[in-house]
Amino acid sequence: MTNEQPSERTADHQRDIQEEIHERDQRGTSSGNSGAMQAGARNYPEPPLPEQSLPKPGQEHELEPRPMYDAPYYKGSEKLKDKVAIITGADSGIGRAVAILYAREGADIVVSYLSEDTDAEETKRAVEAEGRRCILSRGDIADLDYCRSLVDEAVTTLGKLDILVNNAGFQVHANELEDLSAEHFDQTMKTNLYGLYNMCRAAVPQMGEGGAIVNSGSVVGLHGKAQLLDYSITKGGIHAFTRSLASSLIARGIRVNAVAPGPVWTPLNPSDREAEDIAQFGGSVPMKRPAQPEELAPAYVFLASSHTASYITGEVLPVTGGG
Repeated sequence: MTNEQPSERTADHQRDIQEEIHERDQRGTSSGNSGAMQAGARNYPEPPLPEQSLPKPGQEHELEPRPMYDAPYYKGSEKLKDKVAIITGADSGIGRAVAILYAREGADIVVSYLSEDTDAEETKRAVEAEGRRCILSRGDIADLDYCRSLVDEAVTTLGKLDILVNNAGFQVHANELEDLSAEHFDQTMKTNLYGLYNMCRAAVPQMGEGGAIVNSGSVVGLHGKAQLLDYSITKGGIHAFTRSLASSLIARGIRVNAVAPGPVWTPLNPSDREAEDIAQFGGSVPMKRPAQPEELAPAYVFLASSHTASYITGEVLPVTGGG
């Protein structure tokens, strides 16, 4: 009997724990916040978001709510003082936020964009408000001649090239393999992979020791996604290209890294999906919301600056909201 009493007390204790959890489950309560995680200097929008769809290539000034890109609580400390950076796709989204923080850290900026003139002008105003020079360049990075002229303009006008951020990209979902046409597949490859190659081919000969290349990868390049077969291929390719080019350029003193974002509130996704699909965008990650561009930009500063990342090359930094 004495041997049964301790074991029965343990069994009673286990049932008490079970009942307590059962009651919590029934109430739908937990010890944490069941909503989206807000860990930044200010609160960010969370699903449900307004249903909307934008025509390609996507205009940021038409997006509601407007992406948060200006990072008002971020204080610069000359991490990129007097550097010159080319940022592709910097008219909007992550590219715009990176341009602003690079300028706040002391860099002059060349903004490359496809055709979004209104958005590009807004980026230019924001960079110049930080007290730095900004050049706008309209063109298609899938065209090697354009990339060469872009680099030549940067060096001629601003005197040098220290940093290249390959951020421009093309994404349109296809629910089935049969829906992914050869033309669609080709457009994704030309923008995301050929564009990356073209920019590096044009820029590297102009970059000296201490230079940095930062590429925009993606969480889908790490895990894949059924509706983004072509886009996932390109982002996985960008990760592999990053690691390989990093090894190739070590002897020249040029570091190459990538950021792999999760869902980010930019024109890319509302110009990819149906309006009703956007309402819950970003809600499936553990933080239960999409990132805002200003939450990604500090990672690009970190990887570009020799003050913070001088011993880092060939790495892919995930910024995925816990996913």
